[in-house]
Amino acid sequence: MADKRNNDRKRRRIALCFGTDEAASRRAFTEDLSPLGLFIKTANVCNPNTVLRIELLVDDQPISFDARVMWAKRVPQNLFHLVKKCGMGVRIIRFHNGRDRYMGLCHVPEPLPQGGATHV
Repeated sequence: MADKRNNDRKRRRIALCFGTDEAASRRAFTEDLSPLGLFIKTANVCNPNTVLRIELLVDDQPISFDARVMWAKRVPQNLFHLVKKCGMGVRIIRFHNGRDRYMGLCHVPEPLPQGGATHV
């Protein structure tokens, strides 16, 4: 079966907190990022369609947003480190702060100005 995702995902391991309320009390790590969403490696997965509050723990500038769980793969706790893709894929709904910083983590290139480049 062909992969339906875009190929613009960047492998990044970033610590984060997530939860279904403002507290975002569960801790996990990202495995990959894209401008539209990310994969969270965790044994504490939520059901698809759950809306999560996520805060990426990058330096001292917070990046927080709401995201919807698109898919989840549960595995027993003792097999967590043996299974490649255990966790959940989430799609970003709205940013609370740090949108530009998040896009920088995804290495989104700036669009070229219309009309092409000029040489001086």
